[in-house]
Amino acid sequence: MNKHTHIRKAVIPAAGLGTRFLPATKSIPKELLPIYDKPMIQFIIEEAVEAGIEDIVIITSKGKESIAAYFNENDTLYGHLESINDQNMLQIIDHVTSLANVSYVLQEKPLGLGHAILMAEDAIGSESFAVLLPDDIIANSPGALKQMISVYNEYHCGIVAVEPIPLENVHNYGVVSVSPLNPRLHTIQSLVEKPSREAAPSNLCIVGRYILPPTIFKYLHETAPGSRKEIQLTDGLNSLLGMENLIAFEFEGSRYDGGSPLGLLKATLELGLARSDTKSDIKQLIDSFLST
Repeated sequence: MNKHTHIRKAVIPAAGLGTRFLPATKSIPKELLPIYDKPMIQFIIEEAVEAGIEDIVIITSKGKESIAAYFNENDTLYGHLESINDQNMLQIIDHVTSLANVSYVLQEKPLGLGHAILMAEDAIGSESFAVLLPDDIIANSPGALKQMISVYNEYHCGIVAVEPIPLENVHNYGVVSVSPLNPRLHTIQSLVEKPSREAAPSNLCIVGRYILPPTIFKYLHETAPGSRKEIQLTDGLNSLLGMENLIAFEFEGSRYDGGSPLGLLKATLELGLARSDTKSDIKQLIDSFLST
């Protein structure tokens, strides 16, 4: 395994169809839907940058060209803001376009998370890398990925973010079988994709943050598609476990399900209440709803 302590690259799979947000996602990528005034994918990239990531590979699909447009410069908009001398908004736009070195790889068909990560193989090369799923918004300082890189720097192996989930909901997640290392770290023995409550080996469920060794590409190449003709990352990780260690890490922070409308609304309200410039207005708005 690559032993570099500096994780420089990250993959963000963003090729999904976002069907839970239809009809909005018929023409708007789910990843650009806002949490208050900032797209979900910007939260993810800012978390990666905070953790020291330099190069980001976004796996995208046809019809999602607006993701690249969002992070590229817009001369017309910039010229307008300069003409009205809106320095505050100019700083915000400059921040968006200079966050990181972002490249894009097109996934022609939705063939699973494992396949999406395989699409980044050439861009990643032979070093360990991070994976961040834009559906999972995690609010904390330091961010979840920065916490995970600290663990990687100590153990030099693959890290999988996990969260305790009520047993009645584990069928929606990948679940890990573990032996404890310390209160927040566990050695992974196996991973199961969306087990029944009765079959779940624990209530530690996989959340959309990973640090993976480059050898994962070998195992994903060897992973057969499942019943839905998708290559599952969970299957590739189980194969990798035969040769290398994997650690489950219980991160600190509040996670929001950005993949559902209600989860996105909850994130907007809670993160808006945490901002000094929006807290008062949002609180008044909620109070007015509750008083009617």
